[in-house]
Amino acid sequence: MKSTEQSSNYEGLDKMSTADLLSSINQEDKKVPEVISKLLGPIELLIEAAFVCMKMGGRLIYMGSGTSGRLGIVDASECPPTFGVDPGRVVGLIAGGKEAVYKAVEYAEDSFEQGWLDLEEIGIDEKDFVIGIAASGTTPYVLGAMDEARSRGIKTACITCNYDTPLAAKVEFPVEVVVGPEFVTGSTRMKAGTAQKLVLNMISTSLMIKLGHVIGNKMVDMQLSNKKLVDRGSRMIMEKTSLDYDSAKELLLRYGSVREALTAYAGGN
Repeated sequence: MKSTEQSSNYEGLDKMSTADLLSSINQEDKKVPEVISKLLGPIELLIEAAFVCMKMGGRLIYMGSGTSGRLGIVDASECPPTFGVDPGRVVGLIAGGKEAVYKAVEYAEDSFEQGWLDLEEIGIDEKDFVIGIAASGTTPYVLGAMDEARSRGIKTACITCNYDTPLAAKVEFPVEVVVGPEFVTGSTRMKAGTAQKLVLNMISTSLMIKLGHVIGNKMVDMQLSNKKLVDRGSRMIMEKTSLDYDSAKELLLRYGSVREALTAYAGGN
């Protein structure tokens, strides 16, 4: 039986107090980073390979179904505002399309052909790097896409939460984050989802840093999409210059990013 389908280590959840529910869920969640700490080697190999592709102009593409697909979309959608990259630089695909982001689309994940068709629709090529996300490691939508992509010389990876899965066998860079039975049996939106999210954080953040979108520890290319981010950017500029807050803010708004504002400041001084 798949680890993700094994019976919960806890019985009588419906009889537990709120305090016991919270304590038990928290105990299970603590296991996740411990498992990931033992997988830094495989995650590093994945990131280095993806970096080569992205340096050549390729895209990072996530694909999955259900929770796994939604997590990929969340990570992809955060890259443009956080790092200032083009929205097409990191892409998230989900079985069932946009409708499936908000509600389950019946049987969408069961097609071996649709995953590759979705990749073709976004014009995939040999420079791209594709990561299949599937807690079970058996999702047909992802399996078919990885199989076809690899046969065409496209670099492939996966994040799964079971050992020795068909998905891991199909890709070049497998990451198997096996966190054990879920608190609610089979509910992979819990520990498995947390594990996938943490690994996705590592992948996208490391790649964006390596691609030059962070200087020091600052998001110098972030989009100025709200007052909080304008304030953050203004203070970044203050830290690096002799400007007061109002002058830093004026410079930021004139040039549109912390990077461009600092470059302009350095050129004028």
